[in-house]
Amino acid sequence: MADAASQLIQIGKPGRKSASSDSLVQIGEQYPIPKKGERARRPPWLRVKVRKNETFDEVSSLIDGLKLNTVCEEARCPNIWECWGQHRTATFMILGGICSRACRYCSVTSARPQALDPNEPENVAEAVERMRLAHAVITSVDRDDLPDYGAGHWVETIEAIKRRSPETKIEILTPDYMGDWDQLKRVMDTHVDVFSHNTETVPRLYRRLRSKGVYERCLELLDRLDKYRVEHQIQMTTKTGVICGLGEEIPEILEVMDDLRKVNVDVLTLGQYLNPTKKHHPIAKFYTPEEFEMLKEEGLKRGFKSVVSGPLVRSSYHAHEHVPQALEDK
Repeated sequence: MADAASQLIQIGKPGRKSASSDSLVQIGEQYPIPKKGERARRPPWLRVKVRKNETFDEVSSLIDGLKLNTVCEEARCPNIWECWGQHRTATFMILGGICSRACRYCSVTSARPQALDPNEPENVAEAVERMRLAHAVITSVDRDDLPDYGAGHWVETIEAIKRRSPETKIEILTPDYMGDWDQLKRVMDTHVDVFSHNTETVPRLYRRLRSKGVYERCLELLDRLDKYRVEHQIQMTTKTGVICGLGEEIPEILEVMDDLRKVNVDVLTLGQYLNPTKKHHPIAKFYTPEEFEMLKEEGLKRGFKSVVSGPLVRSSYHAHEHVPQALEDK
């Protein structure tokens, strides 16, 4: 870590576009971080206009009518107005709306989860069909209270989508199943198009921020995905995401990139952390657009097939746009 940190230098004001090939450059000035108890004033590049329209209302009514959960709402995603209102897309969240874990950066409700809704898999499939999605993204809460950690429900949901919308590409973002690799295999056996599991943060911050999360387990899951697709000779893109601004240093992000490439992850997303409430982990740093561009370049140099990096980027943001290129390159 010390060697990497010694290469970090500070230059100029926002506007410088890239790092030199032989040194790591942190670009731009630090935007002021609010003190404890103060309301965060977002930089200009993080301000989103609310544009509610008929399409937004239509998607909202469909989701409410089928009693579905979306990560768009539960995670308070800043892109919801664009995705629902302009692109008619949503990321469905299965296994209920209550998570059995309590990560300090996440706004999804943490409590004792309720019983599974047996109609949820078919309802998600119906929503995908009615929205005529070419690329459906499904995620879930953690269900450590269930014997199979929710794997069976995942399988039912994927199979329902395939049955009703066979042409739809399916992208899933799953939990770690507490390292129960038999349950992971049940989900891998569905042969989805994109299998994602988020790394979220750097190893140093795992214990503080990730409830029951283990960095090494995350890497092992991603490694198993890669070995599975090779063994079964299937075309499946692997993907992960990292949140920026939780207190990590840029050299630590680069080390995570190196770890992810060792297990052949294809797609990496990098986005700015925005604390949902004052009770959540505070924002440690606002990354500038130039810094996100630099991180993208560093990722591409390391061999990722696609790196989506920007202040408002989230795991499923514009997923249909950046994943196909990774598929074509295989």
